[in-house]
Amino acid sequence: MSRSPRHDKILQLVRENGFMPIEELARLLDVTPQTIRRDINQLCEANLLRRYHGGAALGNSVENEDYFSRKGKLQSEKAHIADMIAENIPDHASLFMSIGTTIEAVAQALTATHKGLRVITNNIHVASIMSANPDFTVMITSGVVRASDGGITGVATLDFINQFKVDYAVIGVSGIETDGSLLDFDYREVRVAQAMMNNARHRFLAADHSKFGRNALVRMGHISEFNAIFTDAMPPESLKKLLEDHSVRMYLADPL
Repeated sequence: MSRSPRHDKILQLVRENGFMPIEELARLLDVTPQTIRRDINQLCEANLLRRYHGGAALGNSVENEDYFSRKGKLQSEKAHIADMIAENIPDHASLFMSIGTTIEAVAQALTATHKGLRVITNNIHVASIMSANPDFTVMITSGVVRASDGGITGVATLDFINQFKVDYAVIGVSGIETDGSLLDFDYREVRVAQAMMNNARHRFLAADHSKFGRNALVRMGHISEFNAIFTDAMPPESLKKLLEDHSVRMYLADPL
């Protein structure tokens, strides 16, 4: 889904008020209720809003979509983001790679184009993809494997990651608020991502446009902590200003 300025305004109003009736949104945005219903349906499909009788509220902040549903969405956009990240990582680099379907797309791109990488990941799918390249060294962390998506978390995962200092951390995220807060659903996954960030010289954030304004329960950090963000659509103006103020480079994929 390509987000319009009206979609961003709807999300802003819902965040500010908790719940917005369709008729009120139509009045404030000077469009028909039918247009607002169509907008809300699109935002619900992207898991950004939840529709209720007569209006909409924020999407579920407690539970993420299931893995296979996420993997099937925005595949072309994720591939474009992955290609940009691969272009900015040199051969013979060391890197952390976190959990997420976008990170799995990055693994595919790097496996096809690079040589001599040293990879540490808590993502079983990333390890499987990248171990197919005989020129890579792939290390998978200790910890508890989540059956839902092959992610590995826990105290043992943190202990393993803290043994290393790498060139790059490639991190995914579930939601990015307009104030720059980075959000996720599992505090254990967040702690692992934070450890990766703390032990990397360069931090890359991979986030497709559906993450802008998306709600989630656990705060992972702030967008200013990254060297660069790779995305497929222009973020809201408030986020653009934050990126500029904190000298975070933005890489924008070409329109599909």
